[in-house]
Amino acid sequence: MTSLIECVPNFSEGRDMKIIDAIKDAISNTAGCTILDVDPGSSTNRTVYTFVGDKESVIEGAFNAAKVAKDLIDMSKHSGAHPRFGAMDVCPFIPVRNATMADCANCAKKLGRRLGEELKIPIFLYEEASEKDYRKKLPDIRQKAMGEYEGIKDNIGKEGWAPDFGPAEFVSSWGATAVGARKFLIAYNINLLGTKEQANRIAFNVREKGRGPDKPGRFKNVAGIGWYVDEYNLAQISVNCTDFNVTNIHTVYESCKDDARDMNLAVVGSELVGLVPLECVLDIAEFYIKKENLFIVDERQKVALVVERLGLNSVNRFDPNERIIDYKCKLEDPPLMSMTVKGFVEILGARTSAPGGGSASALVAAMGSGLGAMMGWMTYGSVKFAALDTQMRALIKPLHEATQELVYRIDADADAFTDYMTAMRMAKDTEEEKALREEAMQKGLQSAIDVPLNTMKIADLCWDAMVELAKVGNVNSKSDLQVGARCLELGIWGCWKNVEINMKDITDQGYIERVSAEAKELWEKADKKCKEVLELLEAR
Repeated sequence: MTSLIECVPNFSEGRDMKIIDAIKDAISNTAGCTILDVDPGSSTNRTVYTFVGDKESVIEGAFNAAKVAKDLIDMSKHSGAHPRFGAMDVCPFIPVRNATMADCANCAKKLGRRLGEELKIPIFLYEEASEKDYRKKLPDIRQKAMGEYEGIKDNIGKEGWAPDFGPAEFVSSWGATAVGARKFLIAYNINLLGTKEQANRIAFNVREKGRGPDKPGRFKNVAGIGWYVDEYNLAQISVNCTDFNVTNIHTVYESCKDDARDMNLAVVGSELVGLVPLECVLDIAEFYIKKENLFIVDERQKVALVVERLGLNSVNRFDPNERIIDYKCKLEDPPLMSMTVKGFVEILGARTSAPGGGSASALVAAMGSGLGAMMGWMTYGSVKFAALDTQMRALIKPLHEATQELVYRIDADADAFTDYMTAMRMAKDTEEEKALREEAMQKGLQSAIDVPLNTMKIADLCWDAMVELAKVGNVNSKSDLQVGARCLELGIWGCWKNVEINMKDITDQGYIERVSAEAKELWEKADKKCKEVLELLEAR
């Protein structure tokens, strides 16, 4: 799946709409970048831009924005209520989908280097991008060390505080910039039919710092406070979850409901502020599915469950297409996967080396697991097979998940082969170039092997469910499962052959022996399990 990284640069201009729009245009005109929000503040004289893109485009978008700002913002004339020390004051990168914190830290370092070298401005790395503990927190750099913009001239050269990139000198028109990587912050409000003071009591219970050093709260990575909203005519427990992988919002919500019940108060839904990653929402869905013993595998149904259980429509309408980052960006599926059947078959038959047998094998395997899931669905929910509902839930889920994974492998195989072909075209005039080319080719070959091998592993996870369905599934779908078993077997066999053909040019003997043995074992199991499924079905 395409990587998705959020970038939230803060620029020290919140009043001049010509400048604000020029910076916005610089981002939106960058290929691969999608603007999610532009939030100017007059009193702070600051605008927060939120945009997303892949690992390369977010760097380009942030750099283009800074380049425009350098010509339009003069920090020597700036004033505002918010702490600041530069025209682009801060620029954090945040992982959203298929990206790690290390990826975001790398984005920060690449951007920092470009800003320092090309725009000649001082850059400080912070949070996860910084390797120096005393320089990780933004206030420690911006306020304490530099003394904001006005103090840079006297402080930028002192021991231990040279910028990570760019000149260690005062650039009066710009100041300095902090570039970093951090977790996604979720702003979330829980509605309470009570007073500000009661909301505050509950907020102190759940937030990490609690009521002080001797009375910590319940949850890590949670900040919170209570307030009253006249517009809604209710109080809110307002929290920030700074790492939803540690503490997600449903955990806080359920805990606040318990506290409110003990205080004879009512929680009436909640409110998400800003946007949220799909991963966060699906994690919440899994909590309620498990808690209530529900059976939901469709992604949109999982989102609907979360909206209802958290009461996200209680004070403002929650539109998943506008509020979930992955949906708002309208990210397209990979090119091969999104083709029509006719288009894919035609490109398979064209005079091109990719897509080829590997992509076709992934598709065939996906068809196999899909047909297995089909038999499960044709059994589940029927009065005739009601006694099998619990078993069908257990069998459909892994087949559905495997199908979703396998269709993405169609493009992965073609991409891996493309990497190898790119390496082959590298220069080879000098001994150094030859060595670099050979290293890149070996990496490309191993990638071209690892992709079909991983496809085999995903498909292999389906066999236990296929065997059980052959025993008890709706016999009216007998032929569907027969075709499914054959497709799954063929997909695994095809991937095995792709592993073998790419192995002949690998020079690492240990890799050859290990991977060849693993692939052969997966194929032999597929051959055995397919026969077992077919025999079970023939006997019915």
